[in-house]
Amino acid sequence: MARRKENKVDLSSFDQAGARVFDNPLVTEVSDSYLEYAFSVIHSRALPDARDGLKPVHRRILWSMYEQGYRPDRGHVKSARIVGDTMGKYHPHGDTAIYDAMVRLAQDFSLNVPLIDGHGNFGSPDDGPAASRYTEARMSREAMLLVGELGEDTVDVEPNYDGSLTQPTVLPAAFPNLLVNGASGIAVGMATNMIPHNLAEVVSAARWLINHPDATLDKLMEFVPGPDLPTGGVLLGLDEVRRAYETGRGVVRMRGKVEIGPIEGSRGRQAITVVELPYGVGAEKVIAAITNEVTKTKRLTGIADVKDLTDRESGTRLVVECKVGVNPQALLADLYRLTPLEQSFGVNNLVLVDGQPRTLGLKALLEVFLAHRYEVVTRRTSYRRRKRQERLHLVDGLLIALLDIDEVVRLIRGSDDAQAAKDGLMSRFGLSDIQATYILDTPLRRLTKFDRIELEAEQERLRAEIAELSKILDDERVLRKVVSDELAAVVKQFATERRTTLVDGDLKEVLAASAPAGPLEVADDPCQVILSATGLVARTAAESEESSEGRRRNGRVKHDTVRAIAHSTARGRVLLLTSAGRAFKVDVLPLPVLPEQAGTVSLRGGMSAAELVPLAAGETVVGLAPLGGQAEGSPGLALGTRQGAVKICSPEWPVRSDEFEVIGLRDGDEVVGATWLTDGTETLTFVTSEASLLRFPAGLVRPQGLKGGGMAGINLPAGARVAFFGAVRTDDPGHGEPMVVTSTGATVKVTPFKAYPAKGRATSGVRAHRFLKGETDVAVAWVGPRPVGATATGDPVELPAADPRRDGSGFAVMLGPTVVGHLIERD
Repeated sequence: MARRKENKVDLSSFDQAGARVFDNPLVTEVSDSYLEYAFSVIHSRALPDARDGLKPVHRRILWSMYEQGYRPDRGHVKSARIVGDTMGKYHPHGDTAIYDAMVRLAQDFSLNVPLIDGHGNFGSPDDGPAASRYTEARMSREAMLLVGELGEDTVDVEPNYDGSLTQPTVLPAAFPNLLVNGASGIAVGMATNMIPHNLAEVVSAARWLINHPDATLDKLMEFVPGPDLPTGGVLLGLDEVRRAYETGRGVVRMRGKVEIGPIEGSRGRQAITVVELPYGVGAEKVIAAITNEVTKTKRLTGIADVKDLTDRESGTRLVVECKVGVNPQALLADLYRLTPLEQSFGVNNLVLVDGQPRTLGLKALLEVFLAHRYEVVTRRTSYRRRKRQERLHLVDGLLIALLDIDEVVRLIRGSDDAQAAKDGLMSRFGLSDIQATYILDTPLRRLTKFDRIELEAEQERLRAEIAELSKILDDERVLRKVVSDELAAVVKQFATERRTTLVDGDLKEVLAASAPAGPLEVADDPCQVILSATGLVARTAAESEESSEGRRRNGRVKHDTVRAIAHSTARGRVLLLTSAGRAFKVDVLPLPVLPEQAGTVSLRGGMSAAELVPLAAGETVVGLAPLGGQAEGSPGLALGTRQGAVKICSPEWPVRSDEFEVIGLRDGDEVVGATWLTDGTETLTFVTSEASLLRFPAGLVRPQGLKGGGMAGINLPAGARVAFFGAVRTDDPGHGEPMVVTSTGATVKVTPFKAYPAKGRATSGVRAHRFLKGETDVAVAWVGPRPVGATATGDPVELPAADPRRDGSGFAVMLGPTVVGHLIERD
């Protein structure tokens, strides 16, 4: 504390009451008083101690709760009672300040490891808590790690504010609370703002530092790659994080985590669903910012509605609905720029070290904590050894007495008083004062033969324990191992998964890379919708979004073959046809955009058809068809079934229904292929499991309405089934010559389509594959230009060269194709 200067004054100057008067200039008085105030705020209120990570108010709250027995294995008590005990005994400040500090210790959105188990309304990022008379609390299990060793002389104590009680100057702290939970506070002329981290990661770094004191920051960051916030979200630019870890100061950028997808029941509209918010940001704050930007500043456009669907079961769900035709990635970039969905966190690791404020980096913070744990474990071990030595001293004396119990009894009975008996025992048996007193206080029932056996066992156990404790005190390596093992035990019991996603790199570069280059509004430009042979659906970019990288789905990569392509527009719709004979109208805009290099066998970024339409068990999507202007002039949709039926369905789709049937199937039958006919000049083709191929003109099939069941397409022998159905053009040299691919699993054959003669509808066709010994049927078949094969996981399979023999046996192929299609067509 700064001392007030006493200027020289006239010693004879007194006031009327006889009190001495000092003449002190106003400037000096104000300066000295403010210095005392500043020191008090810095040291006793605003800054956390680097050892236990707590400010005095938090430490006193936990100490008061520990002393009163408000522990995890007992019931909750009124928060007002805890506040009253803390204020009356240890923290002589306002009850509001104490309750606010206590509330923060109970909030799982403020701390990674809450230290108070709250019962009732303890607030949210948007709203404050209920009054202390309405809430209840007790210590959490994790808080017991901070105070659990207080009874073993592990830390120093000091008088409370009035000297009537004592309180710990610091808590033992069995885990790095300061790094795990962070801290914030504003002092006089300085402030602290520490960001939370993952418990398991921080402990792993601390344990490495125990065994490698010279570890570099980069090595420690292998264990602690970055902060881990209680609310999750995304942290951008780890280069800035490293700077903060090195100097104790820095600025990190936080973003909310979002999911983008179509709105159920909408027509081309999408929604941005915020599932995790930046640290310290509430949903109401984001909604207020959006409302202000939409209604007042007009800087945020493209939003149809905002809904807060957050609840306890589903967690954070803030839904921002986009207008029709709006690029959600471009809108998301505006939300990050104009609302609290993106926030900066200024890291300032200012803490108290030996009572002095210091700014520390990651390694220094870990070193201060470990030095504290070494001291705590050393003092705890000394205390435990001392207690065991004291107990061993008593046991040794009691065993001495038991060796000659008759003499002891006679000596006691012959003594005039207790003091004489004690003196006699001390002189006769060489006992100490404590041993003699203990023997005199021991009941006779404890001096039996059985008790002697117990005492001898206890004596051996105490000697072994003292030896083990002495090893810790005598060998620094053993001490370090004890601290490391105890930290490992904490992680094993209380570790949680990382919540925050980290994005590496320079912050400016990361922000520039994540900003979409496309416009907010997507024009209704032509594009293609593509169905892969393994059931993935995607689209090509419209002209207005060719340069946009934002819409591409990251994290899902498939090498695949194309089964069907439908021409549409970015805001249009297409039909998805399923094996159950159902058709679904699907909006094109929400579909993921194919990478621009998708001119090869690789189809990247597709969305599973099951995510788009409600498929039944075993039902698959088998084809695509356009809607709107792209469907004009077509005779309809050609369908072939497993049992050999064929149908051309007239394109008279229901206007108000988004789901309808396109064929009446017989029991046990299913659609194996659905192909959109452009002008009716295509050739319809069946390939069966017993290796027959039938081709005939599409004009031989009369179009039917939705309810029709089709007509006979190919005659099947008993036990055979259709393996492939499709429509092939033989007059399109731009896409290459049509080929026929058949595979039995062991062999694969590729044959020119022209090698197969045309026959009439409802006939048996011609042989397309000669079976070798052990082969029974065709597993995979496909007809079309530019054939490629793939496995069930989408990995490409190289097909053999074309074989002109239509009835040949094919070639053996390692890991034969599971699906076959053609290369992606890009106009």
